[in-house]
Amino acid sequence: ILMTPGEMVKTLRELKGWSQVELSEHTGISQANISAIENGRVEIGKQRAIAFAEAFNVHPASIMFADYDVVR
Repeated sequence: ILMTPGEMVKTLRELKGWSQVELSEHTGISQANISAIENGRVEIGKQRAIAFAEAFNVHPASIMFADYDVVR
């Protein structure tokens, strides 16, 4: 399944059972920016990917490159 970075953030957030406000508290990223990222209006960027990864306890690449497809 290919996902955009924003879709991955939303999926991980929902798996934690967090609202956007709760994710904001864990990352220091505003709720408005989280909403914009999840909806593809703003690109995630390296620093925000790192903040999300730390909050979700995953590697930042799993968020930044959620849409990576291995060509065989």
